[in-house]
Amino acid sequence: KYDKIEIPGKLTLSQPCSPFSSCNNFARNDAVCMRCREGMRRAIMPTTKTSKSKREKRGKGKKSSKHEPKADKEPDLETARANAALWELKLKITEQDLSDYRGAHHNMALLNEQLTNQLFRCEQNSVDMTGYWQEEVEAREEKAEDFKALQGEMRKMEENEAQLKEELSDMRKSMDFTQKEHEETLRKTEDRFQRDQASLKKEMRLMCNQEIAKMKLDHHEAIVKMESALTSAFKERDHLNETLKTTIQEAEALKKLTHSLAKEKLSVILEKDMLKATVKKDTAKMEVKEKKLSEVMAKAASLELTLAEISRKSEQQEEKEKRNLVTIQASQVELDKLQKLLAMREKEMQHVKQLAKTIVDKRREVEVFFHEALNHVRQEIVASRLQNKKEALQDYQQKFREATAGMIKFPPIRSVNRSPNYLFTDMEAAAQWSHPPSDEVNMSQLTWEQKEKVLSLLFAKMNGQTV
Repeated sequence: KYDKIEIPGKLTLSQPCSPFSSCNNFARNDAVCMRCREGMRRAIMPTTKTSKSKREKRGKGKKSSKHEPKADKEPDLETARANAALWELKLKITEQDLSDYRGAHHNMALLNEQLTNQLFRCEQNSVDMTGYWQEEVEAREEKAEDFKALQGEMRKMEENEAQLKEELSDMRKSMDFTQKEHEETLRKTEDRFQRDQASLKKEMRLMCNQEIAKMKLDHHEAIVKMESALTSAFKERDHLNETLKTTIQEAEALKKLTHSLAKEKLSVILEKDMLKATVKKDTAKMEVKEKKLSEVMAKAASLELTLAEISRKSEQQEEKEKRNLVTIQASQVELDKLQKLLAMREKEMQHVKQLAKTIVDKRREVEVFFHEALNHVRQEIVASRLQNKKEALQDYQQKFREATAGMIKFPPIRSVNRSPNYLFTDMEAAAQWSHPPSDEVNMSQLTWEQKEKVLSLLFAKMNGQTV
């Protein structure tokens, strides 16, 4: 947008109204603002001296002839000044544009620096990602090598398993000869096991009786101590419940173990039957396998040892089951007694709660009574004050009538402030306590204000408040 400025002397200047100039009205569509136009006009208009104009008016002929060439030079000066002002404005605009371009260049440099930083970060991230993926590929290759090694080991295991199967078949053939001796030893061990089991049962009964007697004594002492520490009994009850759960879990585990042992025993019996069948079939081949009898005897001895260990473990498990049953029964008895004692304590607590409820109800009734009494006393105070006010007004009106009639003097004016004729002196006197502390006072002798004070003090002391 350009604003055309007309100057005397047929000179026209075109000045752009820049958004970076000091003009605030750049958004207008018609022309430059009046302030910019006035500034241009002041900058371009010539400054004339008053002394020269006065001299020209006085009409001095010689001096006017000398000033004629100066008048011819005035348009040239005006054009020069206009051009100078125009170039100054253009210089200002270019300086402003230069400063703006410098700011934009600075912003672009900052943005370029940010972009280079982002590019460096992206490159660093890409390098890190390539390193990470290389490590992942190496790890996968190591896993593949491990998998190949595992496959080789599996093949070796399969070969060893085939060899073991062959050795087992050979051992079964060699075990046929020693089966009879093994049956005799089994019979002997079963007889010995039954004898030991009977003796263990007797010992366990004796131990159980002794432990029951001890448990009775301990239980009697525990009952005596239980009355002094009920909270510890609750904790012990929780502990006993946990131990009971653990013992039940152990008993279930032992039952599972016994079932597994029974299954193993059945499998051993089946193998024994199979061995008998193989003995009947391969009696002719026994003469060839006499050389391997020594090795088979050694292995049979090891099997006997394992069988003895299995029998010993089964005996220990049976003993543990019996002990667990005894402890479960004893803990159940203690739990029943504790539950009875807990029921008694709960009954006592219910009785105490009922007593507390009755006490609270009575206290509530007393509080309601005190509130009603205080409300009644306050209502009576209000009524008595209204009555006193009414009587005082009637008395005052009567005295005023008598005073206007000339019978007595006018009554004194009673004010609200602290004066001798204060309006509420009677009420304050009624509220004060006039009885000595040693005398007995009847409630009928007190005023309503004193009754209110007594009731509020009683209510505060009943609630434990200090007055």
